[in-house]
Amino acid sequence: MLAVKAVAIKVFNLQQRSKSFMAECEALRNIRHRNLVGILTTCSSMDFHRNDFKALVYEFMPNESVERWQHKDGNLSLLQKLDIAIEAHAINYLQCECDSPIMHCDLKPSNILLDDDMVARVADFGLAKVLDPPMHPNQSSSIDVRGTVGYAAPGIYHK
Repeated sequence: MLAVKAVAIKVFNLQQRSKSFMAECEALRNIRHRNLVGILTTCSSMDFHRNDFKALVYEFMPNESVERWQHKDGNLSLLQKLDIAIEAHAINYLQCECDSPIMHCDLKPSNILLDDDMVARVADFGLAKVLDPPMHPNQSSSIDVRGTVGYAAPGIYHK
């Protein structure tokens, strides 16, 4: 018997987003959470023209993004919206429970994907920043801020 599993493959345009592949790999290599899109494997090779080729293979999210649901006729019910907001505790996990805090830097409706059961999963860590673990609670740091205007991580401005 052959088992078939749908996957999502993110191929990187290395001329425009060379740092994005490394940022995403660094951010996701040691973390697991039920509300983060799971990475299955990476691919780093050369294509038939001998150009660098890099891709990430993720779990497939059949119900697309929250952004797509905002623009559909069926839209999301109030209960589904509340569930998605509650499932955002994955961001707290990234910032407070990981050994090295991770700032997503581009959390927006198109980067929140929905699985078979409409469970929200945070995706697209291409702009993520892995911060040094704080030495003590009052430590502060500064980092280069990037992201979609209006969706940059507020925590960046408080550090």
